[in-house]
Amino acid sequence: MRKLYLGLVLLLGLTAAHGNTAYREILEASYPSDGPGAAVLVVKKGEVVYRDAHGMANIELGVPLRPDHVFRLGSITKQFTGAAIMLLVEEGKVDLDAPIQTYLPDYPDHGHTITTRHLLTHTSGIFSYTSIPGYMGSGEIRADLTTDELVEVFDDLEMNFAPGERYSYSNSGYVLAGAIIEKVSGMSYADFVQQRIFDPLGMTNSHYGGPQMIPGRASGYSQDGEGVVNAEFLSMTQPHAAGSLLSSVDDMQKWNEALFGGEILSKESMAEMIKPFELNDGEESRYGLGLSVEEFRGETSVSHGGGIHGFTTHGRWLPDQDIYVIALTNTNGQSPQYLADRLASVAMGRPHDPQPAADLDESALQELTGAYQVAEGDIRNIFLQDGRLYSQRTNSGRFPVIVTDKDTIYYEESFTYARFKRNRKGEVVEMKFYPDGATRPQTVKRIGPPEQGGERVAANVSPEMYDLWAGEYEIQPGFTMVITRQGDSLMSQATGQPMFELVPASATRYFVREFPAELEFTAGDDGRASQLTLYQGGQEMVAPRVGEG
Repeated sequence: MRKLYLGLVLLLGLTAAHGNTAYREILEASYPSDGPGAAVLVVKKGEVVYRDAHGMANIELGVPLRPDHVFRLGSITKQFTGAAIMLLVEEGKVDLDAPIQTYLPDYPDHGHTITTRHLLTHTSGIFSYTSIPGYMGSGEIRADLTTDELVEVFDDLEMNFAPGERYSYSNSGYVLAGAIIEKVSGMSYADFVQQRIFDPLGMTNSHYGGPQMIPGRASGYSQDGEGVVNAEFLSMTQPHAAGSLLSSVDDMQKWNEALFGGEILSKESMAEMIKPFELNDGEESRYGLGLSVEEFRGETSVSHGGGIHGFTTHGRWLPDQDIYVIALTNTNGQSPQYLADRLASVAMGRPHDPQPAADLDESALQELTGAYQVAEGDIRNIFLQDGRLYSQRTNSGRFPVIVTDKDTIYYEESFTYARFKRNRKGEVVEMKFYPDGATRPQTVKRIGPPEQGGERVAANVSPEMYDLWAGEYEIQPGFTMVITRQGDSLMSQATGQPMFELVPASATRYFVREFPAELEFTAGDDGRASQLTLYQGGQEMVAPRVGEG
């Protein structure tokens, strides 16, 4: 799904013309014109190279989306909260490493020292109120709450772990950070963000959410079994400093430039925001103060996504390339991360495009088949079935792959691909595997012919086992998967996605019939799952358990 281009900018005009076409094609392929859609912005070296929208801002009224429409940000709000805390740190009003009782004396310490840094880095161990069983699906989320009333929802809940022991996404931590902002500044969180961030930066399309009239606000939608429906009501006092803000792609550009350009915070404070947290055991998390810090296609990346009733969002900043991409959608039905990342790839000069299958006969496909040893007892099988090539790792589901030339395969709707190496006789002897488009491949040797692929058959597993796996698991910041038992079935539902049944391949391993994905549960000391591993699109994503199902 990639095309390789020389990394040379020849003529600005030609580059922009080609880029706009490529960007537009990606956007239009991602969302239908007659349903919920997305507004996107791509900035490179301070210049807007693409700004557009596709889809409907209001389906019932037939109003198309515009780039200047306003969307709920969801958890992208957290970077504003982190910056607000750092403003107070610079003024000497907050110490990141002081106990939070310094500012919130009535909050119980549960026998631990919990700091503001713990809150912002999701390492506090405080139970996330959005994971309280049934809370997000109840009428309680429709109620307007004061900050103190919202804190009372979770302040007596047992902690998940000791502060600093591990990373676990907690919206409660950010509500407490918002409470600290209010106590220290003497202003509401809404007023602080408005007066200290939005107004100085001229972010006129950015707001703390509520019932007020907001010009240009897009309607929010979600998906159910019947199709697109209006998103359920949510009082915006409930997400508070964890997810209550709204903005537009233009305002988000202003914000990103100000944040990383030193207009809001000092270089020292900004360094704190993007510094991974060191856990008690010395390991580093990939999360700073409201921002994820990771690698994207071999480049340093600072990013965050969000999901809230009717909206999903994703923004990515590549500092070394000076590229910023923001994608805001008015639907829970499809995350815009893949869209944003494809746009970023075009801006990088390394487009990630779906590739057509090469016209190869079955004998050419057969040459790529084999068992490739990833590790001891762990084999990636490439096999041919009914004229189609598949990839299947030990104890995992099978994934259809696209063969784009005699030595290259791509995973569908994924940045993952593989290239095969041959000996002098033309025989394939190894595979270079590039998970999620990594620049450094994993090299695996071919050790023999492939195992025979086949249809998956459900294993005989007692439904009582499903109670051990029920829970909420964090796949990435702002994106979780909820596993529930419904009668004799085990069901999964990711943030903003439809619900699917999990079919047992074994007591701990489950697959989805509708598309190639598989989950494996890892039990903790109490027998219940402590984490799951999601196998999809050639990737393996470990998701810790962060709440009840």
